[in-house]
Amino acid sequence: MRTASTARIAGTVRTPGTKPAARAARTGAAALTALTLAGTALLGAPAAVAAPGDNGDVKIHADTTPDADQRNNPKVCQFYLAAFNFDRGQGVTWIIEPQPAKRGSATLTGTLALPTGTGRTTGLLALPDGQYKLTWQIVDGKGAGKHKVFKVECKKTPPAGGPEGVAPGGPNGGVPAGGPGLSPGGPSPLRLRRHPLTTNTALIRAMLKT
Repeated sequence: MRTASTARIAGTVRTPGTKPAARAARTGAAALTALTLAGTALLGAPAAVAAPGDNGDVKIHADTTPDADQRNNPKVCQFYLAAFNFDRGQGVTWIIEPQPAKRGSATLTGTLALPTGTGRTTGLLALPDGQYKLTWQIVDGKGAGKHKVFKVECKKTPPAGGPEGVAPGGPNGGVPAGGPGLSPGGPSPLRLRRHPLTTNTALIRAMLKT
């Protein structure tokens, strides 16, 4: 049944005088409004940030490295640990283990309190020569932590006086050059003079014996 105001064609209601182009324009405007609202909501959402303390790092310092130096020393003898860029009031637990891991080998463990976000271990640390792995983790943190590999190598200094304790002046404690009882640069050995008034051979021999 047709009416003066509307006509039903294939299940679609069409209002007389309404053009398809106008309806498309209204649909596009509604979609644009929805996208604008969604973009506003995204802009108002808080930005994602890294977990607290994720930017912190622990360095291995040789005993001669200044505390504030943020370089890492991969080869040391006596050493200490220095922490940088952690959040204020955080703490770090650490452990040093040999590499490769060996049962019964020497290990070191400890905790670093970081009231200002930086800090160092008290005193110096020492381990037998070898390769080690430092692993640290934020107190109450999650995950396996972070790690560094380094080497302990303490050079042995030779004993004073030369290798194997040889004393200056000759091996096995020998007499210094110049002869027994004579120091280098000292007086010349005694020389016998022939008496100018005699040529008696027996007298010369007697003088030599005395």
